[in-house]
Amino acid sequence: MNSSNSLLILGFVWPEPNSSAAGTRMIQLISLFKNKGFEVTFASPALDSEFMINLKDIGVNKCTIALNCSSFDSFVRDLNPTVVLFDRFMMEEQFGWRVADICPNALRLLDTEDLHCLRLARQNAFKNNRVFEESDLLSEDVAKREIASILRCDLSLMISKYEIDLLERVFKIDNSLLYYLPFLLDSINSDTLYNLPLFEERNNFIFIGNFLHEPNWNAVQYLKETIWPLIKKRYPEGVLHIYGAYPSQKVLQLHQPKEGFYIMGRAIDANQVVKEARVVLAPLRFGAGLKGKLVEAMLCGTPSVTTTIGAESMHADLHWNGFVHDNPQEFAESAIELYQNKILWSDMQSKGIAIINECYSKNIFALDFMDSIFDLLKNLKQHRSNNFFGGLLQHHTIRSTKYMSKWIEEKNKIR
Repeated sequence: MNSSNSLLILGFVWPEPNSSAAGTRMIQLISLFKNKGFEVTFASPALDSEFMINLKDIGVNKCTIALNCSSFDSFVRDLNPTVVLFDRFMMEEQFGWRVADICPNALRLLDTEDLHCLRLARQNAFKNNRVFEESDLLSEDVAKREIASILRCDLSLMISKYEIDLLERVFKIDNSLLYYLPFLLDSINSDTLYNLPLFEERNNFIFIGNFLHEPNWNAVQYLKETIWPLIKKRYPEGVLHIYGAYPSQKVLQLHQPKEGFYIMGRAIDANQVVKEARVVLAPLRFGAGLKGKLVEAMLCGTPSVTTTIGAESMHADLHWNGFVHDNPQEFAESAIELYQNKILWSDMQSKGIAIINECYSKNIFALDFMDSIFDLLKNLKQHRSNNFFGGLLQHHTIRSTKYMSKWIEEKNKIR
């Protein structure tokens, strides 16, 4: 294949834009490169899923690859991509050294999705019933792996400004290795707003989120055990619909219609069910990155109540499109007020639209990002020479992932 304008994406999973914000994000990235004339190939070792997007329909080549197998070497040599995008640091660990060996001139990008070490450190602190501190990150094994991956890549795409600041302050990552690229959305105009359901046409509270993501499952437990009883006490007729992909049996067991608590499972059309709801509840107690459910709420004109973690790095200096509370009593009271007060609800809806247009409009980010990619391609040698520690981690004598992979491959041949 002519690699003068080609992108290889190494995916942790096949994109499911209707199941997760990560899937939606991936489709946005694909669109950016295709609009600049790149031939795009998406390769993954994951099994096909029922809800994965048909990549062929969006003009993307689909390839299944194997872990710890030299067959990938032949694959990437034949493809000879200009740019390689690793979907999360685990994919860079597995395939990065092979790409560096066989296609040394390919620009290596890492899409972090969110900072995994931050999410896990916060989760551990929560489970240990203590406040998360940034110093917790330094003892996380995942942090060592993730930071090493960031250093080995030419550029890491960051979805959160808070996480960029964290990487620069705590881990001393040079800013030239980080690029802020949030969700890339169409602006909301007056016609879009006019076609949204009115306050009177909407009913019920809603939570939506992929249940394979631990912060979502924890938030639903928090709703069931603490926040929803507080809301029902003040507003007995309240109904809460819980939507999400991949609900387990323990999720389904929370279904209690008599309490107005409904486990609805996967939404056939997530956008539609959020538009039909009046208020989104998202009491996230740990997590990282941007929260797709809260961006979706703004796009649907649905005000939300969330926590400090939920709203982190989401709205710049603009007012939230609802309320941000960590105290469950305040959370419940604001949810009821927002649900019942039409004037307040309409004001918060307009604030969400302002956030979308000022913080996530793809017109703000798309052109600059692709210009940065082309600049890096032109100056890749100098860029890498400035990243000494990245080069150190690429050195063959300390690339443990390479030799572990080769050992596994040889072991598999014996079986």
